[in-house]
Amino acid sequence: MNRYPDRERLAELWKVEVETFRVARPASEALWHEAEAHMPDGVPMLWMAKWPGPWPVYVDTAAGAHFDCVDGIDHVDLCLGDTGAMCGHAPAESVRAISEQLARGSTYMLPTADAAIAATLLEERFSLPSWQFTLSATDANRSLIRYARQVTARPKILVIDYCYHGSVDEAFATLDADGAVVERRGNIGAPVPPSDTTVVVPFNDVPALQQALAQLDVAAVLIEPAMTNIGIVLPDEGWHDAVRAACTSTGTILIVDETHTLCAGPGGMTKRDGLVPDAIVVGKTIGGGIPAGAYGMTEDFATQVRESLELEDIDVGGVGGTLAGNAASMAGIRATLGEVLTAEAYDSMIDRATEWTVGVQNALDEFDVPWQVTQLGARAEYSFLPQAPRDGAEAADADDFELQQYLHLHALNRGILITPFHNMALMCPKTTAADVERHTVAFREAIVALYA
Repeated sequence: MNRYPDRERLAELWKVEVETFRVARPASEALWHEAEAHMPDGVPMLWMAKWPGPWPVYVDTAAGAHFDCVDGIDHVDLCLGDTGAMCGHAPAESVRAISEQLARGSTYMLPTADAAIAATLLEERFSLPSWQFTLSATDANRSLIRYARQVTARPKILVIDYCYHGSVDEAFATLDADGAVVERRGNIGAPVPPSDTTVVVPFNDVPALQQALAQLDVAAVLIEPAMTNIGIVLPDEGWHDAVRAACTSTGTILIVDETHTLCAGPGGMTKRDGLVPDAIVVGKTIGGGIPAGAYGMTEDFATQVRESLELEDIDVGGVGGTLAGNAASMAGIRATLGEVLTAEAYDSMIDRATEWTVGVQNALDEFDVPWQVTQLGARAEYSFLPQAPRDGAEAADADDFELQQYLHLHALNRGILITPFHNMALMCPKTTAADVERHTVAFREAIVALYA
């Protein structure tokens, strides 16, 4: 069977789903029309216009693994703010800690006791001793990139082809057909050609990485331990060991961005798989739903960084921010890591992801659809490939935007939200087997419509 459905059939099914959406969501439509007068496309961030459907869904309330939209429709949320709400919406422990801190003041540009507690919790999870705090993982990645250049006196950053590290300029680079570093499609307002700042290699390609680092102009290798924003692409056995060895032999800083892969367990893939980075980035969910990010460093790297900085200039070097490490964020991190995203919580989250994976695979097998499903801890995703991709380019080449939009809108019309722009589901501590079953039933229905 062809892995892509008949286009005429897909177009007709799309029309039906769009009309279903229009009829069911008049209150969201009204709010959207009001918003259009003041925001481009009626959304606070332009990428929100990419959600399927003629207008966005407006949320009224959310708790745990569910939210109600303004039209009174209950949704199972398998997107969870694209990891920002991996601990579930409004977790009681985080809400209580944040609310209590807000009542005492939210930001002082001075430390609170929670900061040291949060750093200790992160050290326990990731085995790195020195931590700093930001408002996002993007901020954390930018800080580490600057520090890596500072201590190595090297200009370039190595990233993986089709990687994702927030809005970090160095990460919006890819390889063209001839293997040259070029701007990634859709890159907005690049300050310089990416080849000036960035080296790109494919995921799982050890020789390419070794050859690139041998030039001795790379300050840091910035990687996710598994790719998560071009579909889930898992590392080959031995790849992480080879990356660590190549960085060590060339004096290159190894930064592991665990922002999405924290789904693998309490200490992400670093703890689960015994990785040995020089620095780690985490963000999104660690604050319990409010802006928070953090980065950890080995004692050696942290010492090099601190000794390279003059106290007089420490506030104007491009690292930091007035609200970074604020008291409310610190309270959120302390409560979320200490009381919500516990080891016990991960057990149920991973079980639910396994159930989701089995449900999707069963539907694909039943109708002989040549797609595949990959699970990473509490996260899982299907792709329009007969086998799991080994690098970002392979995953990107298999994408089908129209098919993807249809599957998302079909799910949304049945009260299920999955992660936008690819086919990923994430479980939180409050996700139930019944929530997963709702997706299993709806997904099978979509496959029947497309292929039966």
